[in-house]
Amino acid sequence: MRLQTSLSLAEANAIVTEALRLGRAEGMLPLTVVALDAGGKPVAMQSEDGSGLLRFDIAFGKAWGALGMGISSRLIRDRLAARPAFQAALAAASDGRFVPVPGGVLVQTGEGVTIGAVGVSGDTSEKDEYCAVEAIRTAGLAPEPAEPDPDWRGSSLADR
Repeated sequence: MRLQTSLSLAEANAIVTEALRLGRAEGMLPLTVVALDAGGKPVAMQSEDGSGLLRFDIAFGKAWGALGMGISSRLIRDRLAARPAFQAALAAASDGRFVPVPGGVLVQTGEGVTIGAVGVSGDTSEKDEYCAVEAIRTAGLAPEPAEPDPDWRGSSLADR
């Protein structure tokens, strides 16, 4: 059988590896990175030594929520800030797999076709998103959002 893949293993591995490299280069806390294909299936995942037990679930939830809503998890957070009832409904509909904070980034082709999503967890959400966006770009794909939050360097754990 021949299946057409969305996010290939090679692309997913390149994204995960680069996201972790960026985290180390920026002196971030230990990261967990999850790359999902367009159907929400994990293709690649790595968790650095020292990552907390929930980091996989958080990274997965950021990526899965972005795929489910068709927008980045930062945009989900921004749109749902004043809509707690809808946010609660989404959490219930997703069986708790929905994490609406920055760090979930769509992976798109140059033509704007979504082929997967990446979720990063471990440092502040803005720093997590920075690693995802830049890693996707380095892999030759297009991240959505196209740029990380411009204030990602200034975020601290107290901002979570």
